Amino acid sequence: MNRGVVMGVAAYLLWGLSPIYWRLVGSIPSGDVVAFRIVAAALLLGAMQLRGRTLGRVKALLVDRRARWMFVLTAGLLGVNWVVFIWAVSNGRVVEASLGYFINPLISVVLGVALLRERLRLTPMIAVAIAAAGVLVLAIDLGTLPWVSLVLAGTFAVYGLIRKISPAGSLDGLTLEVYGLLPIALAVVVVRAVLGDGLVGSSVPGRDLWLLGSGVMTAVPLLLFAAAARRIPLWLVGMLQYIAPTIQFLLGVLVWGEEWSGGQAVGFIMIWIALAVFATEGIIHSRRNGAGNTSDRSATTSSRLIGFSRG
Repeated sequence: MNRGVVMGVAAYLLWGLSPIYWRLVGSIPSGDVVAFRIVAAALLLGAMQLRGRTLGRVKALLVDRRARWMFVLTAGLLGVNWVVFIWAVSNGRVVEASLGYFINPLISVVLGVALLRERLRLTPMIAVAIAAAGVLVLAIDLGTLPWVSLVLAGTFAVYGLIRKISPAGSLDGLTLEVYGLLPIALAVVVVRAVLGDGLVGSSVPGRDLWLLGSGVMTAVPLLLFAAAARRIPLWLVGMLQYIAPTIQFLLGVLVWGEEWSGGQAVGFIMIWIALAVFATEGIIHSRRNGAGNTSDRSATTSSRLIGFSRG
């Protein structure tokens, strides 16, 4: 199987199961969770850079003005995405969050075709249309403007696009993004500690370990995602992403008892039909062409069309 596909599937499995992790300590305010998440991720990524002696690559990226602004933008997108997602999980809105990640792949498909000139064959186009109809059913059934869903979908779709064309590898790019957010996170930690409302100095058995583990929970799926996005077409990244919201939806409904209806069930089934059509067509096309690296060639072509060649 294509290595990029394996990385993408692994990333989305981890993201799909992540609400379990973020609900372990539900009493911690969302802002504190995100702040400590950034600090823990910064410690982990810094250690990885020191161990690999790759800080020179990071410094070289900072010299590049275009790359520097790219990572300012992606850091901001990540920060907004994290805050909204943690808030949604903490407030019993996992189903609404999952709707955002159902919408997200459709935006990724549109961006890949419109901006990266990635081409879709007829059957994948039909699959995307079915999935779009399923998402529309889910949105209509919700009955209100799903702002949580729209923010999550928009921020991560644009993040995926920028990371695909970024001149940095997955580790270096994520390091720049997290360290870009670090000053804000440290400010939150310090201010909360001064006000006496934060977590500093109020150790609870098991919680400190959980907070440190949030760095791993943050970095690993993002590294896998960034690596996958650079190896396979953006439209394929988008279609694979239905794995995560499907798991989140099932967790919200079956594990935490969030409200859902027959309309949501219809939309859910339509999306899975689309995935089945897409997967079947992909297997047939791969066997017919006898080439396991079709996706890599397509991704490389897309990168060259916008003036960037992977190193």
